[in-house]
Amino acid sequence: MMRPFSEAGKRVAVVTGASAVLASGVFLKTYPRWRSWCLSWGASEHEVASALPGDELMAHPDVVSTRAISVSAPPNSIWPWLVQLGPGRGDVYTYDWIENLLGLNIHSADQILPEFQGLAAGDAQTLGNKGPVMRVAIKESNQCLVLRSDDGNWVWAFVLMPDGDLTRLISRNRIATPDASRLSRLLTTYVMEPGSLIMERKMLIGIKQRAEFLHETGPSECVQASEL
Repeated sequence: MMRPFSEAGKRVAVVTGASAVLASGVFLKTYPRWRSWCLSWGASEHEVASALPGDELMAHPDVVSTRAISVSAPPNSIWPWLVQLGPGRGDVYTYDWIENLLGLNIHSADQILPEFQGLAAGDAQTLGNKGPVMRVAIKESNQCLVLRSDDGNWVWAFVLMPDGDLTRLISRNRIATPDASRLSRLLTTYVMEPGSLIMERKMLIGIKQRAEFLHETGPSECVQASEL
């Protein structure tokens, strides 16, 4: 038999609930002030304003995010990790446990997987069991990889730009929400945008760490590890 809450337990529940409501209210009120930072984490003003490959595939998006990170490695040490990106491949180098809560069965690779290095324009993959089909629209080795959803509502571009001894890894998402209700648009703004920052930031850091390790150790060790 379940015992009723003690008075102390009730007070903790009330305080916890009130704190959650207060935090939600503060977030909703302040998010418009830091939304631009959320959509441009790590990117310079120049990178945010610059035209990138794939922009021409969606002229009038409803949401654009441009996020970036500096990698202490040349483009050819970053490129293999981008090429094998995707579910059932190298996966997405982010918080696997969060992705798996959504039933995506994600297991991010820490090695280069030779069987997934032959990516070509037109190749497609589905994000999750019911997710969009993402197809390679543009592929320029060591320069850019652009994916576009078959429904035309999402363009995701990865661009590599040399920057002295570093390489800038830039990720740009262009998203259209045709026929979305007001509630759906609010959920996109206040839930999906901050959520995407959490996941994409981790992904960019994950690619950075893997690329820098590859640059330091050489490709043979990574390839050999993937064949064990």
